[in-house]
Amino acid sequence: MSVPEDQRLSSYAFELPEHLIAQRPVEPRHAARLLVVEPLAAAAADGESGDSGGTESSPGDGPSPRARHRHVWDLAQELRPGDLLVVNDTRVLRARLQARRASGGAVELLLLEPAGLATPLASAFTPGPSDWLCLARPAKRLRPGEVLQLQQGDQPPLDLEVVAADTASGGRVVRFPPHCTSVETIEPLLQRYGTIPLPPYIHTHDASDNDRYQTRFAARPGAVAAPTAGLHLSDELLAAFQERGIALGKVTLHVGLGTFRPLENDDLSQLELHSEWVEASEELVAAVAACRARGGRVIAVGTTSVRSLEGVAALHGGQLRPHRGPVNLVIQPGFRFAVVQGLLTNFHLPKSSLLLLVSALIGRQRLLALYAEAIAANYRFFSYGDAMWIAPEAVLASARPPLT
Repeated sequence: MSVPEDQRLSSYAFELPEHLIAQRPVEPRHAARLLVVEPLAAAAADGESGDSGGTESSPGDGPSPRARHRHVWDLAQELRPGDLLVVNDTRVLRARLQARRASGGAVELLLLEPAGLATPLASAFTPGPSDWLCLARPAKRLRPGEVLQLQQGDQPPLDLEVVAADTASGGRVVRFPPHCTSVETIEPLLQRYGTIPLPPYIHTHDASDNDRYQTRFAARPGAVAAPTAGLHLSDELLAAFQERGIALGKVTLHVGLGTFRPLENDDLSQLELHSEWVEASEELVAAVAACRARGGRVIAVGTTSVRSLEGVAALHGGQLRPHRGPVNLVIQPGFRFAVVQGLLTNFHLPKSSLLLLVSALIGRQRLLALYAEAIAANYRFFSYGDAMWIAPEAVLASARPPLT
């Protein structure tokens, strides 16, 4: 169960030294450090532990949470034969574009999605087939009717028209060439004019990011940010999983606008998040069913996989079914999972929806205490940082999927 403090955004704050924000990934991918969350003692496994009840205390007060310090390569031994790893196979678009206004001023666009795809535009404007919702910097002076000139290296300049403003996102609807009506048809243009959109807290950019900011199983274009827990899985580690009898399932969630929207209201009881496009195939549904039948465990790689599996299940009465379309699900303390039993995840930003999600698995106070331990041990945070492994046995009993 949750407590009143769990419903306040301010309860998910923590201080992170700037030098622990990873600027470059480690090599090889599986060399990243891994904080292994171990089960609590039986008497303190759930509400009795203070993780989801009891008095408030600062991270680090009382006994240190049980955790081991390993590396991602060791995950092959942490998992069991018969387990199913569910990864997000989205591919990050080169969605960051540089343009010039007629006045000569520079404009940066971040292409998000076809206009009106997941959420109707706040304005009364009806988008055309090649209109795309973009974040723009600076945006305030960009008005409908203005023509921007897209530029990149030796590519010929390309005119793009701003056709509408979207008050909900603060973005602009930009009209691309007529053939750019889908992710598949606009991707060649992005390959020529765009760059990989690294998060703003990564200040060092390199040509290697075009490959390194993609997972090894990235196949389906559409994301504007990587499913970062998957960045740790190297070809060698994936082969080790296969040799050990650990199966791999794939879901698709194209990370979009919600990634760039900070939570603003301290009261989380009415929290709503941006819809995200998800595809759960018949093959994935069958793989999850087969995993359960053989006594294996369903392990999500990253919070996007969690949101995909749980979002689709929530649309079908708690049962995973094939699905293609938007989902919108808030996961925070008090949530009962329907599919996911364990999680490999990165270390996330303070006061983010991702912290709420991970707190739902192990409890907010326990998570903040583990973060304090990671900070003390100089773990690297955020997209290019280290990882945390939450085994099913470490999940709060009240959050675990019902026995089937």
